[in-house]
Amino acid sequence: MARRRSSFGLFGIFGRSYDLRQLDQALRSVDVHPNLVPEAVKLATVNLLKDYAVNDEPVPQSYRAAAEIVGYCMIGAESFAGANDETLTREVERRIETALEFSNGLDAQLILLTLHAGVIQPSVVSHYGLESVRT
Repeated sequence: MARRRSSFGLFGIFGRSYDLRQLDQALRSVDVHPNLVPEAVKLATVNLLKDYAVNDEPVPQSYRAAAEIVGYCMIGAESFAGANDETLTREVERRIETALEFSNGLDAQLILLTLHAGVIQPSVVSHYGLESVRT
């Protein structure tokens, strides 16, 4: 079965695709306004979610999980902890550490996405010792 394509909408005539609306809602749930996230980053995020989906479409919870990683990377630990509870912040930090240790999987790809898109918080780069080598 062919994968459904994402759509930003066109001149307000056609609405945003379901997957982008789901991601926008998930970003709001972790206190990151969707307008702060570049559309290209959101599109790449939903495409990664589709790539890692068991069945052709991601499960609804996966949007929230992706928004947690992207949100943390974009706003940093202090802001993320201030907007969300300490338990969630520690869980996201554990996921980041695991992703960096094994360097594969969706979480690692989302971290890499924020790094390469230039939207990652410098404090996150410093704390985790991230670097981007371009060839």
